[in-house]
Parts: sequence; C-alpha cells; structure tokens
Amino acid sequence: MAESDSWEEDKFSEVFEDELRLLNRRFESKASCSIEELEGILQSLYIMEGQNLEGKVHEISLSATIAAYEAFIHEKKRSKNE
Repeated sequence: MAESDSWEEDKFSEVFEDELRLLNRRFESKASCSIEELEGILQSLYIMEGQNLEGKVHEISLSATIAAYEAFIHEKKRSKNE
C-alpha cells in the first residue's frame, strides 16, 4: 500500500511544482494577468473537480493544480497587503 501512496504523492508534488512555476512565470511576464483572472480560472477548476472525471492520475493532477492556484493566489494577496 505504501508504494501506491508514493507514486500518488510524487505525481501530486510534480504537478503542484510545475503549476506554481508556470503561474509565477505567467504573473511576472504578463501585466494583464491579475489575481481576479486567476481566481476565475480557479473557480473553473473547482467546477471540473466536481464533475467526477475518471482516472486516478487526472484526479491527482487536478487536485494539485487547484492546490497550486490556491497557494499562489493566497501568497500574492498576502504580499499585496504587506
């Protein structure tokens, strides 16, 4: 059982880190990329998550993407308020 958890955790971490890297690059290079735009994308991801799409890899990837968006938005809002 530990082996199955390991690949799932590895996949989650891989997707999470990739998404954060992409979000940082997008936010820094595109002046029109706003927190509001990212929040809209996050809402769309929540809807996708609720549609019960099949496949463990897809489920893990979507969860990691959502977590990355949530973390990125939270960090940008916190930085803005400092």
